[in-house]
Amino acid sequence: MSRFWSDLVHTLTPYVPGEQPRIADLVKLNTNECPYGPSEAVLKAIAAETNDSLRLYPDPQGLALKAAAARLHGLKPEQVFVGNGSDEVLAHVFAALLKHEAPLLTPDISYSFYPVYAKLYDIATREVPLAEDYSLRVDDLLAAGPNGGIIFANPNAPTGIAMPLAEIERLLQANRDSVVVVDEAYVDFGAESAATLVDRYPQLLVVCTLSKSRALAGLRVGYALGQAELIEALTRVKDSFNSYPLDRLALAGGVAALDDQAGFERMRDLIIATRERLSTELSRRGAQVLPSKANFVFARFPGQDAAALAAGLREHRVLVRHFRKPERIASFLRISIGTDAQIDTLLQALDALLPGTPS
Repeated sequence: MSRFWSDLVHTLTPYVPGEQPRIADLVKLNTNECPYGPSEAVLKAIAAETNDSLRLYPDPQGLALKAAAARLHGLKPEQVFVGNGSDEVLAHVFAALLKHEAPLLTPDISYSFYPVYAKLYDIATREVPLAEDYSLRVDDLLAAGPNGGIIFANPNAPTGIAMPLAEIERLLQANRDSVVVVDEAYVDFGAESAATLVDRYPQLLVVCTLSKSRALAGLRVGYALGQAELIEALTRVKDSFNSYPLDRLALAGGVAALDDQAGFERMRDLIIATRERLSTELSRRGAQVLPSKANFVFARFPGQDAAALAAGLREHRVLVRHFRKPERIASFLRISIGTDAQIDTLLQALDALLPGTPS
């Protein structure tokens, strides 16, 4: 069938998502999903929309969702763009704001969808290496030369390391002539959000998702925060691609999730406590664990082959994520934070696989 493909398709290497197994009773710690379900307020809001109104198109602007995001972040609705998950939002960001003559700057280790989008939209990129401790340094970004934009995840993926807000502001102060995109998919688990800087920096765009800390990965709701000029560019691209990216159920569930701050905080605190416990237990077993502000940890066991260890865990019915590329992180495993019971199962499996583990 490849003879019918466009030239572009032949050049693409698509993003590979984490495994979504069809085997029952696996402990699934490989895709950074929330281990707890959505709040009752969210479920009620979705149920209330399952009626005759589904025959009608949803609000193409998602005004109620924009208003809820604006309330949460202390911004105006016109400073919010909404889309079908943060991946769709990011796709529009690449098309609308990051395609210029100068190269786009990205970390050499970050969300692996960034190079896919860059290839799809024919955007030249320049990778900025992370430091030896796997942190992203502002000075390295600034030393990379002229750019057509900068994008990075904060906390970073898959390392989990966060850049302090003061450093993000220092980058914005020194890089005023191109857009700086801060992808905050994991920010709710202990990092500082750059949303507080939106009013002061017209070149800043913050991308958010309800998939992680709001337990709505299955609903696909994402949004971006920025000044009106950036939001208008995203809207022009969206309306040239899909005028109705969010259905009625997603809009209703998204509004309820953003408004249920108490439910969010309870779930977030549980995940953070389990993350800290897991980090401690992995360290006791000899692992190097990077300091995470996300809903996962990134760890390696010196002397152990990470791919073999991931395969061994799968035999014990525990899924984790291993990245073969880039080679610099091939010795690490990314482990999503599950329930305490799931983490107990993981640790038991590790104890069975690793020599000399503590009792």
